[in-house]
Amino acid sequence: MLYLVEHFYSIQGEGRYTGVPSLFFRFGGCNMKCEGFGCEEKASDGTVVLGCDTVYAVNKEHFSQNWIPIKNAQELLNILELYELPHAVDIVLTGGEPLIYANDEIFVKFLNVLHENGHQITFETNGSLDIDFEKYPIYKKCIFALSVKLSNSNEPFSKRVRGNVIYNIASNAKEAFFKFSIDAESIDLGLEEEIESIIIHSAKTKVYCMPLGGSKEEVERNTEPLIEFCKSKGYNFSDRLHIRIWDQNKGV
Repeated sequence: MLYLVEHFYSIQGEGRYTGVPSLFFRFGGCNMKCEGFGCEEKASDGTVVLGCDTVYAVNKEHFSQNWIPIKNAQELLNILELYELPHAVDIVLTGGEPLIYANDEIFVKFLNVLHENGHQITFETNGSLDIDFEKYPIYKKCIFALSVKLSNSNEPFSKRVRGNVIYNIASNAKEAFFKFSIDAESIDLGLEEEIESIIIHSAKTKVYCMPLGGSKEEVERNTEPLIEFCKSKGYNFSDRLHIRIWDQNKGV
């Protein structure tokens, strides 16, 4: 079953296309928990759930009331009619992890119609789930923001870093770039070598580093140390505008 958690029209807050007006579709479900990020979300029953800054799109057990089952592609396409959008606005598919639905018939049909209507499609993915680009050529028309998780996620290396998957996506997609979430503490703990061990699987792919945090305060605390890190390595610094501006990550 395909689940949609939320949709919203905003600007892209991260990565190469920061500032570009985009319609976001946040899908429910993920193959990781990333509890090391330390973000907390309180469920309706009062349970505090630990995970990434979109844990509500990862943990179905406690947030299922917000997960909308999608029965056909038209339900997703109808969402575009709810907004006053410019022609062929950028579409961003995020989560959770949207590529858990990569082989889903409804999902693939949705992508094909978006492309036929002139939309640029970007996936925000952890880069650990492989794609069959020959069976589903629509993915060759898409952009992939590869947010490969670092050790600060507390996920095992073998699960979060799959070199063959990274190479396959970067080699076959219309465009791909790396996007890492980094906190100040991790910079002093061998982060440089860890990033290099990931990007070696696609050496020509540009690297963007973002300050870790689910709140404006956290993002600001991690920003200056990360800028210095980026300057020393030649990486691109990426702000997280949606959090810095609205101090939240839902619906913005």
